[in-house]
Amino acid sequence: MAILDSKGRLFGKVSLLDLGAALVILMVLGGIFLFPGTGGSVAQIGVETQPVEVDLLVRGLTVADPDALIAQFNEDGKTDIIIRNEPYGTVDVISAVRQPRTIIAPQPDGTLKAVEDPRPESKYSANVRMILGGEAQVKDGEVILGKSKVKIGTTLELEGNSYNFKGSVIGVNLAP
Repeated sequence: MAILDSKGRLFGKVSLLDLGAALVILMVLGGIFLFPGTGGSVAQIGVETQPVEVDLLVRGLTVADPDALIAQFNEDGKTDIIIRNEPYGTVDVISAVRQPRTIIAPQPDGTLKAVEDPRPESKYSANVRMILGGEAQVKDGEVILGKSKVKIGTTLELEGNSYNFKGSVIGVNLAP
């Protein structure tokens, strides 16, 4: 009896293709269970965190009643944030303050002066400075929220029941 017959079967019973497929499947399963990846868990259990404050500037937020939205932030005290399209979770709103919207107006003597924007549509647009607080990892002086580093210039998306907008980080400080 030959080891390999004319149909490619080993000892006339098992096809070499079937045997090869079974070996590949076993090697893949062995690789998954014997050598798992180093991705880490999303929960990040056992990671040391520190309180941080993130200063956020939202420019040109278009809203029917900006003062009511700012009052809602200060009253609720919490908001959800999304960093680089990855939901982070809920953070504290330490403060939310409306910043003045100004334009440059030339004066009769040729100088320039910043004055409040007189255009009627400007009452529906607001600049808001917010201070957000939460717990973050700090490695080598870099603040990490979730899996994302947060630095000056990073865009954070704030989301709630009645709003969704983006702002730019203007400061990151370790909380006292």
